[in-house]
Amino acid sequence: MSNMHRIHWFDQRIREGHYPSSKDMALQFEISRRQAQRDIEYMAVSLRAPLLYIAKHRGYSYEDKTYVLPHLYITEEEKDVLSFLARKYGQYSSDQPSRVQRVAHLLSRFTGEEPPESFGQLPFFEAQPRLIEINGQLAFAISHRAIVHIRYRDEAGESRLDICPVQLVSKYNADYVAAYGTDGSRKRLYRVDGIMDLQVTSRLFEDRDEQDAAVVERDLPAIKPFTARIKLIHELEEATWFGYAARPVGELLYEIDFYDTESFMQQLMQAAWQRLDAPKWLRARLQARCEQVLSRLNGEEML
Repeated sequence: MSNMHRIHWFDQRIREGHYPSSKDMALQFEISRRQAQRDIEYMAVSLRAPLLYIAKHRGYSYEDKTYVLPHLYITEEEKDVLSFLARKYGQYSSDQPSRVQRVAHLLSRFTGEEPPESFGQLPFFEAQPRLIEINGQLAFAISHRAIVHIRYRDEAGESRLDICPVQLVSKYNADYVAAYGTDGSRKRLYRVDGIMDLQVTSRLFEDRDEQDAAVVERDLPAIKPFTARIKLIHELEEATWFGYAARPVGELLYEIDFYDTESFMQQLMQAAWQRLDAPKWLRARLQARCEQVLSRLNGEEML
């Protein structure tokens, strides 16, 4: 539920003379007192609401009775995009605590989602419509405990699976969904961009205990990153290249850290750069990928 819905309820309670509090909001919407208090702070700071705490009534009133909430409206499509980006920024990992978390909190204000407590440099994330749509379907399935049927492709090939999704994770510039198998198998991670087709079924699944909750962190790519040496076309203004940590080592030459090879190769296919010097295995893999594309364009049979 959007926090704007809660704010409108809070505003109405004030106008009816009920002196609402964070406790009242938390009970009404089954959220934490901390989240409710953040909504109230958002009203005071961002929406300029003249809130006045009345100790006698243990709740809030308006100091200026003529105050009117601003009309804020976004479409469901816009909300899906903001929700997707809020999670991406909220779960982005880096060494410097500052701007990313503020962006995550700002975006989450419009979606009603609580961003994870994670900090870092301000990266660039491409909001791909297909990924946003799939993330939205998975988020719906998670909230409704609905079993999802997917056609999934990874290194082992293509398969059709019924999964019980319980968590969306954005890590190392890639998106994952943590899910149990309907056969009772343990929780594992599925790459969202590996989901070829998805159908949210009408079947529901029961809550599972979280004894294997650590599987999410354990199954993510290794903490130690790979490093690519790339000559770019333009000098970087910040220490990131499309969200990847980058360090200058020469004129237009940068060492760029990455964790997920497939995601980084996709970025290399899309972005502009001059030369890829290292590592050799990445050069070979990228060259093979390009040769496959050329073969398809020339109508050649793939071996």
